[in-house]
Amino acid sequence: MSSILEKDKKYVWHPFTQHFNSEELLEIVKAEGVFLYDSSGKKYIDANSSWWVNIHGHGNKYIGEAIVEQFNKIDHIVFAGLTHLKAVELAKRITKILPTEMEKVFFSDNGSTSVEIGLKMIIQYWHNKGIKKNRFLAMRGSYHGDTFGAMSIGQRGYFNVPFEPFFFDVDYIDFPNKFNEDSILSHSKSLFETGDFAGMILEPLVQGASGMRMYSPLFLDRLATLAKDNDVLIIYDEVMTGFGRTGKMFATDYCQVKPDIITLSKGLTAGVMPLGLTVTSNRIYNAFLGEETTKALLHGHSFTANPIACAVACANLDLFEQPITIQCIQNLELWNQEFKLELEKIECVNNIRQQGTIIAFDVLSEEGNTYFSDIKTKAYKYFLSQGVLLRPLGNVIFINPPLIISKEEYNKITKAILRFLKDRN
Repeated sequence: MSSILEKDKKYVWHPFTQHFNSEELLEIVKAEGVFLYDSSGKKYIDANSSWWVNIHGHGNKYIGEAIVEQFNKIDHIVFAGLTHLKAVELAKRITKILPTEMEKVFFSDNGSTSVEIGLKMIIQYWHNKGIKKNRFLAMRGSYHGDTFGAMSIGQRGYFNVPFEPFFFDVDYIDFPNKFNEDSILSHSKSLFETGDFAGMILEPLVQGASGMRMYSPLFLDRLATLAKDNDVLIIYDEVMTGFGRTGKMFATDYCQVKPDIITLSKGLTAGVMPLGLTVTSNRIYNAFLGEETTKALLHGHSFTANPIACAVACANLDLFEQPITIQCIQNLELWNQEFKLELEKIECVNNIRQQGTIIAFDVLSEEGNTYFSDIKTKAYKYFLSQGVLLRPLGNVIFINPPLIISKEEYNKITKAILRFLKDRN
């Protein structure tokens, strides 16, 4: 065991890890393009984009230049009472590519905090207006982060059992499918008509952590219409779905009915720097204005609007303006569709779904669909042996790689998956 791994075992507590029986860690010493290199010199395709954040590949030179240039100007400043160029540039550019209702940007440092801020905006919006509304609607299977507000409106059970006594109450609707959409909408309508609902939060089109579950924009529009008709404020959590993952820049771009708040992180900085945005309308913003300081949104983080992170996000947007990035998204969509045809021939594969750059499917097992399926451990080990870093979600295997991946590299991932499935048969 290397000294790094020994010291890691002695000092480090890793996320989502049972250290009592966890596997040996990989010591990564280099990241370049779609590849990660371990201390033995072996390389792995980063098939899940390092927790779905890496957009343009590791070590992108343009992103690196933006970091150095900004560091040499301003590394960090307090964002209360001060401002800087890159924060203003980023806010302006984000509002220009989001729906026209999105007019104000609040900065934070990750996806969970961007969601927390969205919830606080809604709660205080109604408080400032003197209207009693305190119920939220969410969807079963949701994951919005690991801070307390985000956990409260996420899936109960699984990771969150010890904390549930401290959550605020939330009403849930079932995940939609072709058989239950009308009943979900009818149930939602009856809830909204009580007049008690402050807001609704959803992962638009794709639920990430629950297994890349996908649903239609038509259903989302029908549900959002019911919310709007009853003055229920809407948050679309685009932390995972934003920045090309669904085939368009944002999942919201597929929808006719737009939300009141959009949360962003992950691909916002191409997976290089921690940054979160909560973007909302002037309707929401104006409710916080007044002579009383207590009407303001009294929330902040030490690294709010960090100049380097903002510069990276602006560089990321530059890259999205290049035709090659759009072509990469279209290539991945096509390759996923082709791979879907191969998967349809395999008996142990079920519920194949694809949205933009993401393709996912269930591996049938006696355990059923569960995050704690043993398939996750077996598949992860197998894929590493094949030079592919791919972390299944329980019995759900999915591909969500950096956009720059080549056809040859993509084929290496799919061939490893097909060999794993063949061995199971």
